[in-house]
Amino acid sequence: MAAPAGWSLMRLSLPGTPHLTYCTNIHAGEAWEEIYAALRRNLPAVKQQVSPDAPMGVGLRLSAAAVDDLADPERVRELKAFLDAGGFYVFTVNAFPYGTFHATRVKEQVYEPDWRTQERLRFTDAAAYILSVLLPDGMAGSISTVPGGFKPAIATEPDIAAIVDNLIACAAQLYALSEASGKHISLALEPEPHCFLETTDEAIAFFNGRVFAPDAVKAFARGANIDDPAVAEQRLRQHLGVCFDVCHAAVEFEDPVASMARLSEAGIAVPKIQLSAALRVPAPDAEAARLLLAFDDGVYLHQTVAQRDGELTRYLDLPEAIAALDGGAQATEWRVHCHVPLFWQAPGVLQSTHAPLIDLLAACRQSALAPHLEVETYTWDVLPADLRASDISNDIARELQWVRSQLGA
Repeated sequence: MAAPAGWSLMRLSLPGTPHLTYCTNIHAGEAWEEIYAALRRNLPAVKQQVSPDAPMGVGLRLSAAAVDDLADPERVRELKAFLDAGGFYVFTVNAFPYGTFHATRVKEQVYEPDWRTQERLRFTDAAAYILSVLLPDGMAGSISTVPGGFKPAIATEPDIAAIVDNLIACAAQLYALSEASGKHISLALEPEPHCFLETTDEAIAFFNGRVFAPDAVKAFARGANIDDPAVAEQRLRQHLGVCFDVCHAAVEFEDPVASMARLSEAGIAVPKIQLSAALRVPAPDAEAARLLLAFDDGVYLHQTVAQRDGELTRYLDLPEAIAALDGGAQATEWRVHCHVPLFWQAPGVLQSTHAPLIDLLAACRQSALAPHLEVETYTWDVLPADLRASDISNDIARELQWVRSQLGA
């Protein structure tokens, strides 16, 4: 299914005509049959509300177990037939969580296996092949992934070298896939608090200092069988880039519009922006700590960054931040890595990083920042009861409609 000119609704009439979707990591499921059942149950209900008369893009989450299941070509054909019949198309894949992502402790395990390992490389290569089969002709694809690994685990130069080597090998595979299939797919590393790539500055330094360094470009040229070094670097930069998660940047007290500008100036591609909002605590105190306990779900890491007088203090998880507060640590503001509904505005003790997200969406109205925009509020099943969805498809649709209203699209 090629993308016709003049699409509306989920392909937005904005600079760069970006595609908008939500990430199906919202729906629990690891084996392919579980994921497929969730798609059949939820996609039609969301489409009916946000794009009833036009094709709807899908941000597909694939686990390692699902990728293994989809090694059966019949299952891929079945999925493609479902997509075509329902008016859906897949243009991006979330291949960040390798294993279980719901209903059990995830926390730092979500980064494993990381980019030091062959397991992560093989999983990503397989996900890219599946995307190439599903991706409509003439449309670019993207895959979001772990930003190297968990920061405490990446301790030595050999660790970093292994990450670079595997990313270069993956880029060479993506190039070969594009040459064979005509489908261009980019791998996008997603900076996240307490990860090897945590901030925009760290991402720029890593990409331009290591991934696009002359030796890495030469290795890519060998793997891709490209003779011209300039062409090799150009292709490498097209296949490797950053997935910019607005929640993660906000937790780091970054201005997302300025961060996107720095990435552009550094020549680093942003194939996908994940539209998300974090918890904001404008005045951390005992009452805020009491209310925050409702968000300490025991499933996901809730990295917390405290700001005081322009200085940042980082805590791996919310309980550590609360313990520091109990011990007398002072801060003028906290940002907590907990994805909250995009449309949620709370003027009280707990708020959201609503404002920087709105600023980023306003910038999308003026410039082509990324070809793919993906709503990623995956926390519905662990949010406090007053924020949880009574019907998940309705709240997914509400978020997508809110984004479109902010974009004027």
